[in-house]
Amino acid sequence: MNEDPLKIAQGWLADGRDVALATVIETWGSAPRKTGSHLVIDGEGNFEGSVSGGCVEGAVVYGAMDVIESGKPQVLEFGVADETAWEVGLSCGGKVMVYLEKIK
Repeated sequence: MNEDPLKIAQGWLADGRDVALATVIETWGSAPRKTGSHLVIDGEGNFEGSVSGGCVEGAVVYGAMDVIESGKPQVLEFGVADETAWEVGLSCGGKVMVYLEKIK
């Protein structure tokens, strides 16, 4: 069984790492993860947990680098209606909205 991403984030913070938290805040239709699912990302691009799977998580990790650097939260939305849906691997017909924030 995998460790809770929030507990992992606590450990990373205690180690002095910069950390961002991604949280699924809304889904529509077919989505691989439910609302409230978490992905934690450190300043080096290491991550634990899941907000969707596949290439969507790659895009979230990339966005987390901006959030860690700027300190400004972001909301990312992925869905089959978006031009980027096929690029990020969300071809299941659903949508997912992810809130990214730097945690301290």
